[in-house]
Amino acid sequence: MSRQREFKPGRLKGIRKAAGAEVPGAYPFSIPAIAAFDELEIGPGATFFVGENGSGKSTLVEAVAVLAGLNPEGGSHNLRFATRPTESDLQRHLELLWERRPSAAFFLRAETFYNTATAYESVAIRGYHERSHGESFLDVVERQIRPGAFVVMDEPESALSVSGQLKLMCALHDLVQAGSQLLIATHSPILLTFPGATIYQLTDAGISAVRSEETEAYKLTKAFLDRPEQFLRHLFDE
Repeated sequence: MSRQREFKPGRLKGIRKAAGAEVPGAYPFSIPAIAAFDELEIGPGATFFVGENGSGKSTLVEAVAVLAGLNPEGGSHNLRFATRPTESDLQRHLELLWERRPSAAFFLRAETFYNTATAYESVAIRGYHERSHGESFLDVVERQIRPGAFVVMDEPESALSVSGQLKLMCALHDLVQAGSQLLIATHSPILLTFPGATIYQLTDAGISAVRSEETEAYKLTKAFLDRPEQFLRHLFDE
């Protein structure tokens, strides 16, 4: 039996509003998908959150990372630094349950990667600022994340070219084969084709499981690439 099959899934249980802890409608509960969130499974392999800007996917993965004991700006359990705290307190209203807890965890987010790279250089891991953003980002995935880890990522495609996203897919595949569990917020229709992935789409109607070709990211990208002239004519005429 492969390590991937042996890996036990986790569950993320929904918002438990303590009396007086949040003003109704205040951020992050002003986000419809967050307000409606109940429970979902984080199964073996890759789980993706997808949705429009402001849909709550990054807010949710950030809360999961903090709940897992990770620094909100990124890194492993052993990397602790703070530049400017901006995270919500959503994690106080969630519960992360494991049938078997992962041996390690890592949070990687494009938005704060510069800060993460600087923090790693401060502990004698050199060279991240001497390479391109995408090269350094991939290097962290390949060298800093332990096999079998619970890996949380926020919009990793922001750092990567199309070929870089394909290289990331290979690195993620290797992690999954080594027993890692992935939770990724993304806009990338490329990453959403990851084999066997569970995809949750966040909308104003809530959170629902979908196939990659049912996501707005996939459908809109495909429609544009099939007929770019028609799209551009429509956009520019408006």
